[in-house]
Amino acid sequence: MRFPVLSAAVLLVCVAAFVGLRANGGQASHTPVGFVAPVAMDLPDYLRPATDPAFGTSVVRVSKPGPLGNGVVCGPKYCSHRYSSAQAWNADQTLLLLDNGCNGMCFLDGHTYEALFWRKRGGECEWHPRNAELMICVQDRAVSTWAPRTNHEDVLFTSPDYHDLQFGPSKGNPSRDGSRIAVRAVRKDGADVVFAYDLIQRRKFPDIDLAQVPGTTSSCTISPLGTTILCSPNRIDGTQQRVIFAVDGTLLQRWTENHRPGHGDVTLDEDGSEVLVGISKSDPDRYHIIKRRLSDGKVTSLTAFGLAEHVSTRALNRPGWSFVSYGGDPDEISANPTWAPYAREIVALRTDGSGAVRRIAQTRNVPFDYWSETHASPSPDGSQVIWSSNWGVPGGPVYEFVTRLDWPEQRNPKEVVANGQP
Repeated sequence: MRFPVLSAAVLLVCVAAFVGLRANGGQASHTPVGFVAPVAMDLPDYLRPATDPAFGTSVVRVSKPGPLGNGVVCGPKYCSHRYSSAQAWNADQTLLLLDNGCNGMCFLDGHTYEALFWRKRGGECEWHPRNAELMICVQDRAVSTWAPRTNHEDVLFTSPDYHDLQFGPSKGNPSRDGSRIAVRAVRKDGADVVFAYDLIQRRKFPDIDLAQVPGTTSSCTISPLGTTILCSPNRIDGTQQRVIFAVDGTLLQRWTENHRPGHGDVTLDEDGSEVLVGISKSDPDRYHIIKRRLSDGKVTSLTAFGLAEHVSTRALNRPGWSFVSYGGDPDEISANPTWAPYAREIVALRTDGSGAVRRIAQTRNVPFDYWSETHASPSPDGSQVIWSSNWGVPGGPVYEFVTRLDWPEQRNPKEVVANGQP
């Protein structure tokens, strides 16, 4: 399967980009600068490494419709990791989880991507960020740890005073040390609440009544340091705001702008501050990637206007980097040189405001529905990035791919490239 033949002018751009890339060792490159036109590439065979001709990175297709082995079966429409801000690999990267469109929670080898086993279970589970054998799970009335390989579960918290416990839902993550999570629940008096829970001390923090915030709360998560809870209430006018509570229930911040930012992820800044990195959908930085400090709401723009769709900071052991999935029409991006020059592409972006990027992959993904969105998510050390693509066929099968990256031991100051950021 190939894209239409490119024009001679576009091919010259692609060849120039590729030559510059090969001169840098064939790894994800800090060059070329600016827009890179789509480069034709056959759909890689299942589990056969290929080379992205645009950036020289190694890419492997890790899913296909039908049986993958050891009881793992992918559906005909899509088979993918859960979400950009959900960690797909366990802490030591020996296991990789696919749970959208699979016949359960499907576990692959974290490096060869061969199917290993699958499990059926309810509730919501996220990988423990330090213990590679465990996931942290929330279901019905219980918080537990669960070992997927052995299927052993330890219940840490349960109470007759709460039901419908949720981990987020969908967008919850544990603190960086795996000690705390935010739990959504319905109290026995019918109140919709969230509370922090310490898994090590087995300590429940006070209830935070979400009725005090206008709108309907869609999700909540604990902050990286486990000291605050970030929630996303949706107003009746469609505005998605943010509220930040201390774990004792004190309201610390309320960001009333729509999605400023949204579709993002929490992380630690270089000075140790907790920040949310995502896509702004409000002025004065509409459709910029921004970071916003949880303590005081200070905003820093990281890119120019662009057509980014999702941001992930799940490379917990690669601090200072976010991973951005860009959509957009390549023709539109190329016609607007002041925009961030990425179309249907994944980039790693420094969160220090320098504008430094690493260009990872062209996704060849065309818009169709939610399940075909790219949703790129890195491994804990940033050496692997998982992403989805329909490979240019709207409504066609959505496959999973993993791109591998090499990282220099020391950051090179010359890696900073122009991305339209003033």
